[in-house]
Amino acid sequence: MSLRLGPRPVLVVSSPSAVEECFTKNDIVFANRPQFLAGKFLHYNNTTLASASYGDHWRNLRRICAIEIFSSSRLNAFLAIRKDEIKRLACRLQRDSSGGFAKVELRSMFMDLTFNIVMRMIAGKRYYGEDVKLVEEATKFKETLQGYSALSELTNLGDMFPIFKSVDFNGFIKRCTALSGRMDLILQGLIDELRRGKNGNTMINHLLTLQESEPEYYTDEIIKGLVLIMLLAGTKTLMTSIEWGVCNLFNHPDVVKKAREELDSQTGLERLVDESDFSKLPYLQSIILENLRLYPVVPLLAPHISSADCKVGGYDVPAGTILLVNAWAIHRDPQIWDDPGSFKPERFENRKSEAYEHLPFGSGRRACPGEVLAHKIMALTLGSLIQCFEWETVGGKKIDMTEKMINLMGRAEPLEVMCKARPNLNNILS
Repeated sequence: MSLRLGPRPVLVVSSPSAVEECFTKNDIVFANRPQFLAGKFLHYNNTTLASASYGDHWRNLRRICAIEIFSSSRLNAFLAIRKDEIKRLACRLQRDSSGGFAKVELRSMFMDLTFNIVMRMIAGKRYYGEDVKLVEEATKFKETLQGYSALSELTNLGDMFPIFKSVDFNGFIKRCTALSGRMDLILQGLIDELRRGKNGNTMINHLLTLQESEPEYYTDEIIKGLVLIMLLAGTKTLMTSIEWGVCNLFNHPDVVKKAREELDSQTGLERLVDESDFSKLPYLQSIILENLRLYPVVPLLAPHISSADCKVGGYDVPAGTILLVNAWAIHRDPQIWDDPGSFKPERFENRKSEAYEHLPFGSGRRACPGEVLAHKIMALTLGSLIQCFEWETVGGKKIDMTEKMINLMGRAEPLEVMCKARPNLNNILS
């Protein structure tokens, strides 16, 4: 489908064959991002991994992510952080439900979990939830990050009508400039603090060590841009996916029962599930894949833009065309998926993986490099919640799955459910 947003041509693709053509035959043509005003003012003048144009600079950022941030060895080095934060979540839920079934609100807990995992990986700091020591520093950080999220939800006329780029209608540019200045001070402060401390086991420490031998590839600006994208792309999206996952689980007690039987048989009743167990938990992995299919947090993938004229589906696509991939439509296409509107993890048990039919993390050269980390956190979180607690919906009613779409597809209301610790929980958490 083609349309126009102001003078800008837009191509929307909603089939696996069209997506494959865009990201194989025309992969380099569509490897660019539109240069929006938010990228200019909030993403270091469009130089971050998410917004940079395809070229040497972007390839260097991608290389750093693949080798120095999201490699297996680097992720394994942060395993203790993931396990500790999930154990903290389980202990908190245990306290809240010590007297039997108790109502708990999970969205805020998942926010604490995901932000703390990412911040501890990046800089060794806990800014969310209980036991926060640097209260003033944490408050300033959270307010600034919330501001980034709020501005990213706004539409700016200048993005669609270039003639308006120099006109700051609603103060968008002014707010972006002020906010980006505050964020830059925070990120530079983290870098300077860890540079003075040295020898820390954080992502920033590792990049600063590389900076000493290759300063041109690991400037402070590049490090700040990488940290910013991890915070923006690796926290709220993950939190929202986990929330959808527990909603789907608790609306399907039969799925929870089957997953718990798998967990108990493979991990026993004396310890918490571990990432080393994942290869023996295929049903848990199927639950995650089905959750990402049915409720992709980014239903329209981040936009691409064509750098040259090309053809898609036999049609001419001019240079400068914005490409939108409708992952939501592909994930619910009845020609691809049997009973596509239903939550059925079993569909993935013997399914041959098709790259362009399941797109929760995008595809092509600009696919999300943090997919493996996201899967690890989702599996460890959902597995631990199933293993450690009994769950019921409030009043025995089905959880409302009404969506609220702004820049992410989340639930309209925060999730409240009834929680009770399983009898063996003390043994598992000891």
